[in-house]
Amino acid sequence: MSATDQPAQTPGSEQASPPDNAGQLLQLITEEYESLPRQLKRIAGYISQQSDRIMVDRISDIARECEVHPSAIVRFSQRFGFSGFSEMQALFREAYTHKATPVQNYQQRVRSMIADKSQKASSGDLARECINATLSGIERLGLELDEQAFEKAVDLVVNADNIYVVGVRRSFAVADYLVYNLQHTHKRIHMVSGLGGSYREQMRSVRANDLVIAISFTPYGKETQHCLRLAQLHQAKTLIITDSTLSPLAKKANTVLLVNEGSSFAFRSLSATLCLCQALFIAVANRLKLKVDDIHEQVGFDD
Repeated sequence: MSATDQPAQTPGSEQASPPDNAGQLLQLITEEYESLPRQLKRIAGYISQQSDRIMVDRISDIARECEVHPSAIVRFSQRFGFSGFSEMQALFREAYTHKATPVQNYQQRVRSMIADKSQKASSGDLARECINATLSGIERLGLELDEQAFEKAVDLVVNADNIYVVGVRRSFAVADYLVYNLQHTHKRIHMVSGLGGSYREQMRSVRANDLVIAISFTPYGKETQHCLRLAQLHQAKTLIITDSTLSPLAKKANTVLLVNEGSSFAFRSLSATLCLCQALFIAVANRLKLKVDDIHEQVGFDD
């Protein structure tokens, strides 16, 4: 019996029937997430965000990423009705093998590059791996974009009186870019920068007809979560851009746009998220029938 299939059920536990496909499994994970033990929540989050990688990941890879023992991966598999990790992995292989995507190939190349200590990667090799990581994230965004959620996001932006955008740390650059784009709509746009720790003060004027757009990825900024709680307290609408339906920001949101970036040597790209925000603005501009001249850069300063 392989390490990926060793039984690890707790005494007295009953093994349920496994889901029929990867989509059903991901839905079940979302439904049962809150009842999972802490270690299994880590695994659930990884599988939710990296579902396209599971077909090529080794159990040791997932354990390392989730900072758990491999036996926890087996327990997780059995929690959802599988005999072990291999059986659960087969579900993702069936779902993703037919998609001609370079995402899995990219992950295997990176893994080989890291493992092969005898070959020193050139600067060009490293640059290409970063580029491939970016491409993999954008391709996945195109394959997995939820059109219904995207359409609802456009509705929220179009119908909002005021729009507040918040993102901290690496998400700040995306928030700033989105604010810049949305300012072309002539709507009242507010960047929640938290300058001087003033998140609460900047969120004080949020009202029921306003929209708060929050951008955050694992491990999910506490400041962003705080702003979101204030928005919901004032009954404002919320649009969340994040990496998983298990994100704490996704709860009670009016709509959620999911985006999972490619990562290169532990550095995650922002390109797919920026692309999603640009697409959101273009769809909003189209709905508002903005003229091209209103969007182009305007010359307004003299030297």
